[in-house]
Amino acid sequence: MSSGGSSMERLTPGECATLLRLARRAVTLRAQTGREVIDAGDETLTETLHAPGGAFVTLREGDALRGCIGHIQAVRPLWESVMENAVSAGWHDHRFRHVREDQLPRLRIEVTVIHPLEPIEGPGQIEVGRHGVLIEHEGARGVLLPQVASERSWDARTFLDQVCEKACLPRGAWRDPGAQLWRFAAEHFEEGGTPGAP
Repeated sequence: MSSGGSSMERLTPGECATLLRLARRAVTLRAQTGREVIDAGDETLTETLHAPGGAFVTLREGDALRGCIGHIQAVRPLWESVMENAVSAGWHDHRFRHVREDQLPRLRIEVTVIHPLEPIEGPGQIEVGRHGVLIEHEGARGVLLPQVASERSWDARTFLDQVCEKACLPRGAWRDPGAQLWRFAAEHFEEGGTPGAP
């Protein structure tokens, strides 16, 4: 796999705020109209937001996960990726029912912008809380974002075991010589919060 994610520099607070508004706009329009609208409206989009970028959008209702979907690689402009994944998190994450309009005031939106993938050999190259992990092995693929390990107080080996489980692989499959591992830094920010460092 070639390196993916965003090659952009760190986002400014204003750019983070714009992406959160766009994610909220996409979810609101989908809930109210039934249509997926990938349109920035009156938002001012910087060159960075127009650049290709990988991103995940997470929806929470209170503290409960309500949906999470994203692109690990840069497949479209960052602002479009965020809007598309916001809708996907609310309507195409098959673990959850579709978002209803009456739920909108209770939803909290989080955005994670992915930085370039770097191949690694094992846990010694993972900084918990800074790096997310992607594994590919025997046709299976799994990814976990950096904040997942922090939230659960995992060490690097546990993180690798968990990303194996996410890929429906046995724990410890990351040790197999045929397994391919990548780490990535990310910027995580949410409504009502402050941007996180990559």
